Amino acid sequence: MIEQTRAGLSRWTSMIIKEFLQLKRDRVTFGMIIGLPLVQLMLFGFAINSDPKHMPMGLLVQDQSDIVRTMIASLKNSEYFDIVGEMPSEDAAREALAQGEIQFLLNIPPDFTRQVLRGERPAVLIEADATDPAATGLALAAVSQLADQIARRELVGTLSHLAPSSPPFEPRVHRMYNPEGNTRFNIVPGLMGVILTMTMVLMTGLAITRERERGTMENLLAMPVLPIEVLAGKIIPYIAIGLIQATIILLAARAIFHVPFFGNVVTLYMAAFVFIGANLMVGITISSLARNQLQAMQMTFFFFLPNILLSGFMFPFRGMPMWAQHISSVLPLTHFLRVVRGIILKGNTLPELWTHIWPMALFGVTMMVIAVRFYRRTLD
Repeated sequence: MIEQTRAGLSRWTSMIIKEFLQLKRDRVTFGMIIGLPLVQLMLFGFAINSDPKHMPMGLLVQDQSDIVRTMIASLKNSEYFDIVGEMPSEDAAREALAQGEIQFLLNIPPDFTRQVLRGERPAVLIEADATDPAATGLALAAVSQLADQIARRELVGTLSHLAPSSPPFEPRVHRMYNPEGNTRFNIVPGLMGVILTMTMVLMTGLAITRERERGTMENLLAMPVLPIEVLAGKIIPYIAIGLIQATIILLAARAIFHVPFFGNVVTLYMAAFVFIGANLMVGITISSLARNQLQAMQMTFFFFLPNILLSGFMFPFRGMPMWAQHISSVLPLTHFLRVVRGIILKGNTLPELWTHIWPMALFGVTMMVIAVRFYRRTLD
């Protein structure tokens, strides 16, 4: 009995040692054990912020006075707004809002100061890009206190009679593109990018590793085809799958969640085609680098985590520090979220979206070059 126990203990110890040796040899898994907690700590500890500050604001000021200058300074001192400059015209300001160059627009009428001094309580228009209600909510709440701050600072002395219990002017907020602040209008279009990223990268990430594990990779190596032909041939069916998924999400967004659609369907499918291609290239690159399907799934998760956290889907993009914004600007999901929300909620056209489409295309081409290079190594 004692000898059987010792033998069982020896076998069990041998299994433990074997597993540790396999983990030691599997550098990808070992890297995930260390890297994944570090990435999560960095993202949640430093990059994620649900109270974004320093959001860009454009000015359309048609009146110059001490009251107006104090108002602009108060907005800047609140730390919610960064004044990016004066807009040349109202049309240019609307275009900047539509393209996402500015998040807010301060519009002061030409006779604003005169109306304040007459006690007429004029309105100051603050237009906000409300496609992401979570990003603008706290900033707009700070605007409501603006009139009282101006009254306490400027309407003193002989002008104190102009600062009664009611504010001397009315900050009037106009939430554009999502007037009711409905979070579904922001989340549901963004889900298209998240779902396509997860499914496209995962499915193609297993493509070559599946061939290798099933023993059919030798057949591919024996065929008179170039690496680029093999990789391109593998992604074509998945492009069709991605477009079908995009169609299902669009139909569900309209029929179930009643998300409005102001843009062009063809433009959306063109952008989705580029985005799907970029993610498929990532999956093929992972598939070329990974030795087995487990490693491919680990790499896929390592790519998917920063995408969903840094792209602006779960947390406001402008709430992140600049280093995190620079990293997220490389990720295709960041650009696609702006494209799909711009088309659906703002009615943006292709020229307005080009600044977000070409980075996705460049990312996909770069990934394809990396995949071809590492695939060629497997032919040696």
